[in-house]
Amino acid sequence: MNPSLSRRGFLASATGVAAGLTLAGCGDGGPSVPQSANAKVRLPTYIPYKGVPTSMPSSKEGITPGYLHYPAEPVKALPDGPPAKGPAIDIMTLIFNPVPPPASRNAMWDRLNKSVGTDLNFQITPVGDYPNKFAVTIAGGDLPDAMLMLLQSAVERPQMLNALFQDLSEHLSGDNIRDYPYLANIPTKSWAPTVANGGIYALPMPRMLSGGPTYTRLDLFKAKGLDPNPTSWKELKQLCKDITDPKKNQYAFGDPITTFNTVMQMLGGPNQWREENGTFTWWLETEEAKRSLDAVHQLTKAGYLHPDAYSVVGKFKDWFGGGQIAMNPDAPAAWNDYYTTYGPATKGFEIGYMMAPGWDGGPGTQWEGAANYAVLIIKKAPKERIKQILRAMNALAAPFGTDQYLLRKYGVAGPDHTLKGSDPILTPQGQSEVNLPTIFATDAPQVLYYPAKPEIVPTQYAFQKKAIPILVPNPAEPLYSPTDGQKSGLLATVMDDQRKGIMQGRTPLREWDGIIKNWRKEAGNQIRAEYEQAWEDAHS
Repeated sequence: MNPSLSRRGFLASATGVAAGLTLAGCGDGGPSVPQSANAKVRLPTYIPYKGVPTSMPSSKEGITPGYLHYPAEPVKALPDGPPAKGPAIDIMTLIFNPVPPPASRNAMWDRLNKSVGTDLNFQITPVGDYPNKFAVTIAGGDLPDAMLMLLQSAVERPQMLNALFQDLSEHLSGDNIRDYPYLANIPTKSWAPTVANGGIYALPMPRMLSGGPTYTRLDLFKAKGLDPNPTSWKELKQLCKDITDPKKNQYAFGDPITTFNTVMQMLGGPNQWREENGTFTWWLETEEAKRSLDAVHQLTKAGYLHPDAYSVVGKFKDWFGGGQIAMNPDAPAAWNDYYTTYGPATKGFEIGYMMAPGWDGGPGTQWEGAANYAVLIIKKAPKERIKQILRAMNALAAPFGTDQYLLRKYGVAGPDHTLKGSDPILTPQGQSEVNLPTIFATDAPQVLYYPAKPEIVPTQYAFQKKAIPILVPNPAEPLYSPTDGQKSGLLATVMDDQRKGIMQGRTPLREWDGIIKNWRKEAGNQIRAEYEQAWEDAHS
């Protein structure tokens, strides 16, 4: 899957699908709650799990901790036994991987159910079909106990939540979260988008704040004696020339969209939105965007992008893993995935990273990753039922170093993994079974750990240490715009096509101003106004 679509892009494409459907099954959502009420919500107290000692610790700024090995004696996460005994819990969520075997033929899933104390009935939908599945489910009114909600998946999100889903504030706000210590271990920033209608309406699915780097095939650069760490645009352009070898079917970059993003970070461009004293500017209406379009056009014209860059979607990972491109911006999780998927077939396969340099020298910037992939909303239910579900989700958030984390990520010793020292190595059966998408219900904060090749973890940690101090956040991430929810998916597709036209050379750069003018007219100015109002409400 195209990395620009696999995470951030999918969030955009999901928006608007539910327009006209989401409220069909809601009935009366009750009186409207002003967004200003959200500013008064007391978020859960952050109580970090002390965890496993490491020479690569986390930081309050957002550095993800790294571990070379799993503890030989994992902490028992649920010392009092299964915490969520009671009726089965239906969880509707999505998956990027093949759907795993059912619990009756899945040692990991079966053991997880037993450890939690109830059947976790995951209703799993392939990622591309999930937006429509969500919309139809809401409209039909036959809701599961819990379901994944993309952060812009419903045009009338506050009303929908108020009508159908549980306000969890009495259970989670402030020190109330202490009843669920593993949920309390989720950093505060991940809780911000769970707020609506003056309450806490969801559980986070936390992700690394660092975002992903521009990955480099170090083995390819070393073979040519090249330093894959340019210090300016001029040096990056020269590096692209030096690493490109059409006779060997080898090019610098593959995906023009993520290449554009790298150049934007070199220029200090905004991460989706720029906020200055409550005034919002969209990233593609900036001068940095026009310069980035021209820069990628230069790379394209010079032949440094893969010749199929503009005609093929979904092959960029394969091109990078197979050595057809030497640089590929991607998500943090891709680091381990590249070694797992492509490393065994290539002798000397080695992955590094490139920090975006400043355009004229010095440091560039790094766009902050979303603090969540999505959130989990829980259907309205009696208090004791809500507590049971929260106890189950607390178990799914047990952190690194515990037996529950080991079970969720690596399954059952024997059928799912074998031990190399104290580290679990997945078996072929385990690779299938641990695809159960518990991470798309809730999860522990992510860590840097790769038992099959632990020597890569210090490099991953070094990237975190460089990235975190120069992060550029997206100020709109915790805010809500109904127009963005309704129209941004279609507009994103249109804007990507327009960008590609300019970067490929089919459309003159001078037409960009007119394209942006049309975006503002179609929806952009309305989206901007809604975010500015939401920002003002949050800071009033």
